[in-house]
Amino acid sequence: MTNINEKKRYELYGKYVAERLDKRGFEAYYVDNSEEALEMAKKLIPETAVVSFGGSATAEEIGLVDSLKKSNKVIDRDKAKDQEERTELMRQALLSDVYVCGTNAISEDGQLVNIDGTGNRVAAITFGPKEVIIVAGMNKVTKTLEDAVRRARTIAAPANMMRFANEESTTPCSKTGACFDCNQKDCICNIINITRRSRVEGRIKIILIGENLGF
Repeated sequence: MTNINEKKRYELYGKYVAERLDKRGFEAYYVDNSEEALEMAKKLIPETAVVSFGGSATAEEIGLVDSLKKSNKVIDRDKAKDQEERTELMRQALLSDVYVCGTNAISEDGQLVNIDGTGNRVAAITFGPKEVIIVAGMNKVTKTLEDAVRRARTIAAPANMMRFANEESTTPCSKTGACFDCNQKDCICNIINITRRSRVEGRIKIILIGENLGF
């Protein structure tokens, strides 16, 4: 939940950050709320596009995942009957028309920081799908790149780990909620990726949302 003062700051700051992202070859938009974010994303994704997802909590929160499943052909790894099929669908996702995901952090100067366990999401952001649509709440924006890496590791990753944690989880963050730079087998911080610019102008489109969303 955001208050009036925070909403005003997000609006001013979000437009500023969007300009920094544009200067790095991204195509960035600022919208006020989840409803506007959903409409913007739908405008950017034609119904003829084959779409895949990167497990984004933000995309789910704004209703984008459910909306696209109704309107587009979707490569849905969650429908896999076993891990082998799931992995194959994740590989197919790298050749989709549009890949939808979130981001763990964005620096004020327009760089993206993402941490993955398997690497399928950072791989798709880097290369493969024709276009990438990133949806991100303004809570993901940090002052510096160093702050963005810190946020990804100490806030986003532990929170994300809690989604998958069970009695067999061995990572310290699954027990304490804090990052201890572990080297456990079930660690989800295996790949740390910094996307400092988009070489293909506009391939990566970023919708900044004036709300606190995702992790």
